[in-house]
Amino acid sequence: MTGGPWPSRWQCAGTRWDRHGPALVWRHPLHGERSSPLTPDRPLSFTTGPRRYCVGVRRGARHTPCPAGAEVPASAVSAQCPECARLDRSYSVAADTRTDDPRPYDVYLAWFGPELVKVGITAAEREGARLLEQAALSYCPLGRGPLMAARRAEAVLGAALGIPDRFPYAAKRAARETPPPPERRAADLAALHRRARGLGGLPESLVPAPFGPVHHDAAFHLDRVRPALGLVQLVPGTTVTGRIDAVAGPDIHLTSTDARILVLDTRQLAGWPLTAAAADAPTTAPVAAWEREARAPEGLF
Repeated sequence: MTGGPWPSRWQCAGTRWDRHGPALVWRHPLHGERSSPLTPDRPLSFTTGPRRYCVGVRRGARHTPCPAGAEVPASAVSAQCPECARLDRSYSVAADTRTDDPRPYDVYLAWFGPELVKVGITAAEREGARLLEQAALSYCPLGRGPLMAARRAEAVLGAALGIPDRFPYAAKRAARETPPPPERRAADLAALHRRARGLGGLPESLVPAPFGPVHHDAAFHLDRVRPALGLVQLVPGTTVTGRIDAVAGPDIHLTSTDARILVLDTRQLAGWPLTAAAADAPTTAPVAAWEREARAPEGLF
């Protein structure tokens, strides 16, 4: 993680989830891409560089660096400049710009907290990784079919069941601190699944899925998540040191060297060139407390 000024040093590209769990992704213009597993009790210690830069566009296994090497705001949730963000959206399933995508898609119900259940779609080949990225505590599939059938089902189910396709991320964090047991989550999902199966107007090409809840308690190490003091704010030349408690979606829950319980959003870590800090260095990054009841949006996931 050391080197000269950008782009000759390693740049953080955020968190990636796969069947092995979460990992922090690093990119270097000469050495390519590497990852660091984010496992509980692993030490975390870094200092941010003087500026944060656009991470470019990634499609599958191919990464295209930002051609302008554009700087992005330190506090932005997205680590892309406007030009790269527009290019990203041009390939986006969510923006309906890839209507000819031949892959099968799953329609699902995702449970984030009481009264925080959403409907969404994901490529079947991703095998649930999207739900891990979104920090869903539990989910169940509703059906599988072609992209446009899945899109149509998502719209019909959202309207008929009265559930949205996204929530403010702050609401997810607050619900994660004291989640009800998997049995309660499964009961909520089962009730919505029954209602969904009884609806008309769903595309015939969507193959219904039997009820089968999936819980992420073990993947997220929910038993290690404790009420946090607040969210780490990354600015140039700031240090974060501590030990990882748990990871859920893009959030690293950690205990700092001064025993504070903090949350680090790796979406805001992406784009920073980082250098290693001493394991016993103090955490100098400012921390912003959030109102757990207000559920003020910090950005939608």
